[in-house]
Order: sequence, then structure tokens, then C-alpha cells
Amino acid sequence: MNNYLIPANTKKGMLILGVFKPFDLIMFGSGCIVSLLLLAFVPIADTLTVVLVLSPAIVTGFLVVPIPYYHNLLTVLGELYEFLTSRQKFYWKGWCSRDGIDE
Repeated sequence: MNNYLIPANTKKGMLILGVFKPFDLIMFGSGCIVSLLLLAFVPIADTLTVVLVLSPAIVTGFLVVPIPYYHNLLTVLGELYEFLTSRQKFYWKGWCSRDGIDE
């Protein structure tokens, strides 16, 4: 029958809690620490100040949130940047190409 069973998440066991890379947790932890320090030292007067003080934790939280077919939003943004900044004209270099040389 030739039926093969391939695990869907083979690298999930290499992640912390099956979701996070060490860099993800360091980035999120640093965003939370910055927000806590800002909460301790910035006088909270209105809602805008609260949003600005909590923004490092919120932004890093959105960057490490898991996304289907990618690892997280940070990975999606990295792939998008690599696509937009790389060469967009591709040259054929297949096994049957003669590189434009006729014999």
C-alpha cells in the first residue's frame, strides 16, 4: 500500500513548552521587564500613558504569538523582509540547461 506516516510537528519537541524558542522567551521577558520598570518609574496619569508603558510587553507578546504554517509573527516578518530585499529575477540553472550555449 505504501502508506507513510509523517509526524506533523517533528521539531515541536525541540521547543520550550512545544511553542517557544529560547530567543522568543528572552525577547518577551525583556519586554515585560521594561514594561514593569516603566510602570514603577513613570507616573500614570491617563489611559495613553498606560498604553505607552505597557506597549513593550504587548509588542513582544504579539511577536512571539504562534501562527499556523510559521513559527510566530517574528518569523513571518523575517521571511517577508528577506523576500522583499532579495533578488526577484531568477535564472534557470536546471540539469537540462546549457546556460545559453548552443553546441
